[in-house]
Amino acid sequence: MPRSRLSVIVTRKLPEPVETRLGELFDVKLNESDAPMSREQLSDAVKHADVLVPTLNDRVDQSLLAGAGERLKLVANYGAGFDHIDVQTALSRGIMVSNTPGVLTDDTADMTLALILAVPRRLKEGATLMQSGKWEGWSPTALNGHRVGGKRLGILGMGRIGQAVAHRAKAFGLQIHYHNRKRLHADREEALEATYWESLDQMLARVDILSINAPHTPSTFHLLNARRLKLMKPSAYIVNTSRGEVIDENALTRMLRSGEIAGAGLDVYEHGREVNPRLIDLPNVLLLPHMSSATEESRLEMGEKVIINIKTFADGHRPPDQVVPSML
Repeated sequence: MPRSRLSVIVTRKLPEPVETRLGELFDVKLNESDAPMSREQLSDAVKHADVLVPTLNDRVDQSLLAGAGERLKLVANYGAGFDHIDVQTALSRGIMVSNTPGVLTDDTADMTLALILAVPRRLKEGATLMQSGKWEGWSPTALNGHRVGGKRLGILGMGRIGQAVAHRAKAFGLQIHYHNRKRLHADREEALEATYWESLDQMLARVDILSINAPHTPSTFHLLNARRLKLMKPSAYIVNTSRGEVIDENALTRMLRSGEIAGAGLDVYEHGREVNPRLIDLPNVLLLPHMSSATEESRLEMGEKVIINIKTFADGHRPPDQVVPSML
């Protein structure tokens, strides 16, 4: 008798080729509307699915997992970050968790570099002026920004994305400095021409641009608090394409408004969609709608990883991208 197909529930609309392939392999329930699932819908999903495919907007926490049915055995996350999933609780209930690492590295690094270039060169202000129809022509003193070549770039978090940012930034003449939980191998440091700082405080006081590429964990929450932000030069810029919770957003906003920090390029925010309204009207702040990894290529590759993880699980093996306690 043939084995019944796994029941897979997907919480958001995915690229069409990914949804088609999921439908070919599994008994899949898709989200045609693309509206985020309510708490009640998520609770119902974990009661009836063998596999849940959530995204970063879905809080798969202890209380949700407590109501999961006996069938749920895999949470196959569509995304690399998994701080929205209570992995320890899942594992204690015999539920594996997988993610999609690696495929977002280049796209996120590209967007990080775009912000590193855009904010000091005042691209937002230039574009706003042109769109207003008030540009009066070239002037020697109009919209003068700062060149990035020769400046010190501090990278907070030197994993895959941080190293990809360093590789790109080096080509633009930036001096690479970094702080990381673990120091890179000497050969990698030499290849990136990167200087390691054991003390984050000391690095912050010396860099001209700070790129945040660290994950959100209990130890990185508000790692850049008011005290640390005040260590930075008033002429410094901050770029964040990783997790908004790493920065105390209220403190950052106050300092940007008072001129204690020169500018910022942000793609992520401490409270998700609820962006501090006092950030929005600042001319020296470029805000993006969490789009660093938003390419057709990355979204398809993420879907392919999800499918491989589920298919491997269905065949009786551990998913290749299983999240394990050492990653937490």
